[in-house]
Amino acid sequence: MGDIETPDSTEPRQAVLLSFLPSKEFATSRKGMLLIGEVALSFISFVCFAASIAAAFVTVPLLEFLAALFLLFAYSTKFNERFKGYCWPLTDFMRCVTASIIFFIISIMAVSKYPDGSSKAAGIFGFVATIVFALDFYLIFNELATFLKQGGESNEEPSGQREDFSDSDSD
Repeated sequence: MGDIETPDSTEPRQAVLLSFLPSKEFATSRKGMLLIGEVALSFISFVCFAASIAAAFVTVPLLEFLAALFLLFAYSTKFNERFKGYCWPLTDFMRCVTASIIFFIISIMAVSKYPDGSSKAAGIFGFVATIVFALDFYLIFNELATFLKQGGESNEEPSGQREDFSDSDSD
């Protein structure tokens, strides 16, 4: 009888835990794989910096880990679709640009200035994270440029219609 009650009591716990994981569809998408890579590389870089002499650089990987984890959660649970007025792609673009620049700078400093192995490892993982963040902001930039091109063309048609309506109103 105890065996029958155990699965029932663990099902809600498993459902809660599974709700925090990204859906399989999102995790296998290009954006999902990039965000999972960003989360993993930021966390590994954070751990390496925390264990090294260059512990002063630990803040950047931690903040990028938390930001990437939040966006992974937001995109996988479609939290971003609830807030239509907020420009999620632009926020993601700015996050990726700043992360790639800052990761590149601290990785160069960690590899060149600090002799311990943890700093070198943090620098290597930082360089890989720089590439992943740069790839992500390149893809986001292409999507934003396409969106703006399509938005610019569709905005010209309604403005022409407004002029027609304004002429008829003045008569």
